[in-house]
Amino acid sequence: MLQIDPRVVLEGRGVRLEPMEVSHEADLRAAAADGELWTLHFTSVPEPEATRAYIDTALADREKGTRVPWVVRELSTGRIVGSTSYHDILPAPHRVEIGYTWYAKRWQRTFVNTACKLRLLEHAFDTLGCTVVGWRTDNLNVRSQAAIERLGAKKDGVIRRQQLRRDGTLRDTVMYSVTSEEWAAGVRHGLETRLATGTRGA
Repeated sequence: MLQIDPRVVLEGRGVRLEPMEVSHEADLRAAAADGELWTLHFTSVPEPEATRAYIDTALADREKGTRVPWVVRELSTGRIVGSTSYHDILPAPHRVEIGYTWYAKRWQRTFVNTACKLRLLEHAFDTLGCTVVGWRTDNLNVRSQAAIERLGAKKDGVIRRQQLRRDGTLRDTVMYSVTSEEWAAGVRHGLETRLATGTRGA
């Protein structure tokens, strides 16, 4: 049965994923303010006054065992630059999804996303023994879709009218995944190569 330590710290390749805590409120608010990311209606980035509620929700989900939220610290500066999570954790088939991911504008399309995804996938497949890791994103968020595809994930399909966006419109959700066989056969190597060559990330 899949068991995830919700307090695990994941570090490597210039980033450290630290368990999200209430004490991160000011840092997360500052990261989101870089680009006013909450104005994008297809993302989960909190508005400044909603940052504490955002953290409280993430921690409540962690207590229920449905989500493992981290803040992302970029090690050369020591700054928290965003957040990411495992979510929709399914113990029986050993499946997790990676989501609730966002980064301050200045760190988008840098090494940070690739480094975080590589570390999360390593932990999922090599430590936790997952059989598949999934992603989901808004059909309007073409940048997110392109970033997921660059990781080597396969598109599983689209769930139409799957949930409401923050502006009340209905969202179609695009689903992606990587299996353990795909991870071993080339996805890991592809991500390592991207980092080694300095290829720009999402």
